[in-house]
Amino acid sequence: MMVCENPAFHFDFWNDINHDSVVEVTCLMPNSISIPLTVSTSTSLHELKEELWEEAVKYPLHGMLHDSSSYSISYVNAMAQREMLVDENKRLCDVRPFLAVLNIVERQEDKADNVLNAQISNLIGKGLMEFDSLKSSEVNQFRGKMKALADQMQANRRRQSWLERLLYQFAPRLAASTLSSNVLPTTVTRRLRDDNFSVVIKFDNTETTFTFNVGLTTTPDQLMLQILNKRAMTLKTRNEKCSDFTLKVCGREEFIVGQHPLIDFAYIQDSLSQDLNPILIAVSKFNVPVPEELNKDQIDYIEQNKTRTTLTLRKKTKHKLSFDIDEQFKFKVNYISKLNCDETRTVEVGIEAALFHGGKALCECVRTSEKIVNNGDCTWDEELAFDMSIADIPRMARLCLVVYEVSKTSKGLRTRRIKESKQEMFVTPMDWVNTTVYDFKNQLKSGSITLYMWTYADDLQNEDLLHPLGTVVSNPNVEQTTALTITFHSYQPAEHVIVYPSLDKLREYADKKGKEDLKDQAVGDSQSLKTYLDQIKTMAERGEPLDEMHEQDRKKLWRHRYHILQSVPGLLAKLLDCVEWGIRWEVAEATSLVSRWPLLGPQQALELLDYAYADQVVRSFAVKCLQKLSDEDLSLFLLQLVQALKHESYLCCDLVEFLLTRALQNQKIGHYLFWHLRSEMQVASVSVRFGLMLEAYCRGSIEHMKTLIKQMDFLEKLKKTTDLVRQRRDKEKARSFLQEYFQEGHCIEAMSSVHSPLDPSYKCKRIRTEKCRVMDSKMKPLWIVFENVDSHGDDIYVIFKNGDDLRQDMLALQMIRIMDKLWKNEGLDLRMNPYQCISTDNRVGMIEVVLNAETIANIQKEKGMFSATSAFKKGSLLAWLKDYNQTEQSLQKAIEEFTFSCAGYCVATYVLGVADRHSDNIMVKKTGQLFHIDFGHILGHFKEKFGFRRERVPFVLTHDFVHVINKGQTRKEALEFQMFQNYCEKAFLILRRHGSLILSLFAMMISTGLPELGSEKDLNYLRETLVMDLSENDAKLHFRSKFEEALGNSWKTSLNWASHNLAKNNKQ
Repeated sequence: MMVCENPAFHFDFWNDINHDSVVEVTCLMPNSISIPLTVSTSTSLHELKEELWEEAVKYPLHGMLHDSSSYSISYVNAMAQREMLVDENKRLCDVRPFLAVLNIVERQEDKADNVLNAQISNLIGKGLMEFDSLKSSEVNQFRGKMKALADQMQANRRRQSWLERLLYQFAPRLAASTLSSNVLPTTVTRRLRDDNFSVVIKFDNTETTFTFNVGLTTTPDQLMLQILNKRAMTLKTRNEKCSDFTLKVCGREEFIVGQHPLIDFAYIQDSLSQDLNPILIAVSKFNVPVPEELNKDQIDYIEQNKTRTTLTLRKKTKHKLSFDIDEQFKFKVNYISKLNCDETRTVEVGIEAALFHGGKALCECVRTSEKIVNNGDCTWDEELAFDMSIADIPRMARLCLVVYEVSKTSKGLRTRRIKESKQEMFVTPMDWVNTTVYDFKNQLKSGSITLYMWTYADDLQNEDLLHPLGTVVSNPNVEQTTALTITFHSYQPAEHVIVYPSLDKLREYADKKGKEDLKDQAVGDSQSLKTYLDQIKTMAERGEPLDEMHEQDRKKLWRHRYHILQSVPGLLAKLLDCVEWGIRWEVAEATSLVSRWPLLGPQQALELLDYAYADQVVRSFAVKCLQKLSDEDLSLFLLQLVQALKHESYLCCDLVEFLLTRALQNQKIGHYLFWHLRSEMQVASVSVRFGLMLEAYCRGSIEHMKTLIKQMDFLEKLKKTTDLVRQRRDKEKARSFLQEYFQEGHCIEAMSSVHSPLDPSYKCKRIRTEKCRVMDSKMKPLWIVFENVDSHGDDIYVIFKNGDDLRQDMLALQMIRIMDKLWKNEGLDLRMNPYQCISTDNRVGMIEVVLNAETIANIQKEKGMFSATSAFKKGSLLAWLKDYNQTEQSLQKAIEEFTFSCAGYCVATYVLGVADRHSDNIMVKKTGQLFHIDFGHILGHFKEKFGFRRERVPFVLTHDFVHVINKGQTRKEALEFQMFQNYCEKAFLILRRHGSLILSLFAMMISTGLPELGSEKDLNYLRETLVMDLSENDAKLHFRSKFEEALGNSWKTSLNWASHNLAKNNKQ
């Protein structure tokens, strides 16, 4: 590239100018573009590079540039030598480049960088070069910002002490209920003797065992001192220091460390609740695999290579605020190509467009004329104008488009009937696409763009033509999909960029426009205001939907927004539902209000992250509230938070940064975040977003990558195994092949020393091939047993599934886990067993095996001699429990466990609408604990046969269940059964009080890919079940009627189970 010498330059140019002078610098860009830049001579090279990247947006080939951190600056110095700049904090006048020419070049990656990039590509299932090939400035900016975050987190971690690094890699589990209320559960206190409990202590790789009686205030360090003193006395050991040892949970890589008393740890409480003595292993700190601490030279190297981001706003571009543009929002539909339609007949198509915000239309939709398709192509060149000005379009508005076919006859379930000029016509949607009105830089989009469209899924439960809750990402399969080209209208003056007002500008606008409204609020009777506030607070607690309020009531609620701010801030979500997002001053007022709102509790904040709350400031506020969330609670809600990413319009958002930051502070959260993202990498609409997040996580947690790569190899080997096993139809031959295959060297290597994807605290030493088998199911799941790497730990059992979608099971089990927490927080322990389940890939995943448990079907056949009446024999279940609990005390304990757990699952399955309940997916442990498995149908999607519902009861409560609860008594009004019913009613009312949270968690999952949660209508089941519009007493009566219905119709359940038992040989 030739650069003309500026006549102003001469050999002593830099000596003749002042340090605060202005100079024109010629920048030679890596995309072959030369950019002149006028800057102060005292500008640092880092600041110059920031300004250069802002200027580069105006030039061609800008999309080819990555973030500025990917480039270095070279120049010719005063000695006529080419020099590469190392320290970008130097000023331009100190560097003195010859002719004021700077050459911007890509940083040279060393061999280690190339290896790391290859490992990340393999791990996330997407080559990093694919991100480069997108030539997207948004992608490049996001990668730069996330790399800076990852670098900083990695550097911070390496400076931590040994204990801090241990807490990052093996974060201890603390019992949240004890920490929040300082009250121990009754299941724990009944095991205490004079406020003491027993702990068994073992030593790593030895058979030495001690038992200690410890108090409620004993800390891990105090216990360790007792352990070493006793060991010194017993084994005559010397010079052992407490600081050289730590305590580990038996069988798990979970550590009991820190200043919390032992009783605060979840493992201790779980063991005591199960009538077990906690078993801890004393291990040497030198044998605990924590990341190494960096030396000074390594820290200096990280500092020198730390990424800096360029995220400042453009300073020199002329811009105009959107609030000052009163013209209609317009765009032109140019043409469409590669439309997939039947070319053997004449096809007329049109395009419908609408503006949406948070799933609600902002104005009337508009349509093009209908045109005939020719070889998949069609041209319109029609301008469409909305009855809405630019000034009133909110920041997060999206333009939704659909291509539809017009015909005289219906063409399927998605066809809609319309009337045009007194003639009945049918409209069938073909393809859809959504795009944001503003780009990621806050600028109103302009010029022509081509959008690659999505086809409608066959199971999409949507009666509308448009799909506003769908992604705003174009279909990446550009070669095969329909392409729609549109042109956004240019507004005068053309040289100005239209930008959405900043938060400060919105506040200023709101203050100016809201003065009159405040005067109106000041007028009125204070008593009537108090009555009104009490009324809406009660309404909110009941969860009554404001959508059903009259317009005047919604306006009244909005008018009293400042009183709500002061008196009932928990009503923020309800208040935002009253905002007219198509009126600029209301949007400004709402945004200003949120920025001043007191922080909400995490559970209330979660509601603000579902699809209905699209505003950027609102979602940022919600994330700010979530900062208080403990690691345990974050893990509990992580599934929804990951799915909520699909409702974000741009790559850079506070939710992404929050999740990555917390994952890089706690490796267990990082583990689950990685697999939640990785399992959906095959979903085209999120593959870029999730892939970029995975890349950022890997760069920020390089030491974790080795573990994840091992898990990935292990899972790939299991996928291959299931494919081979399916080729052998004979059960014994399949089992024999499985065990032989697992003994081959490549399998032994892949399945040794691997952390379980289900729970990374379990580390598998090797596979126990003799205990592995192929299960009886269409997809041939594998029953796999591992030897625990902890010599004192039990074997690890898992079920590997290839071919079944486990995402819905994950959701149901997670919701049961949340219900269990809500119950325990109010002192109700229903002995729930939400076993672990994880999806790791498309229709691939793992399930925890619950040991010492049997299905109801197998119990009934065992005790009913496999007869047609086995399901009706009410004594079979109690007899089975007696076989395994032969003392009176153990039998009473088993019946108690059964009663509590049966109550919990009756209520949980009723509220969740769990369908397809039969005797093969309800199990009982030998200790009496009942639990459900297989959650393929939820939210009332009950199975039908010949047009009739197979399940006609709200939940499963059969006579044999009642027989166990009543301890074998025949009296219908037994005290035990009354207590059981009381547990059910209490559990239901607790869930109902948290109905808004439950609804919000499901709302966050809408339109994220689950077939039975495709639209808001799927939430109606929850609203009907929780009856939040009733008083608590009426709700209890409603549930009681459902309870009586379940009990009265239990014979129908028994009949279904009898036919199920006869149809299938359940014993495996």
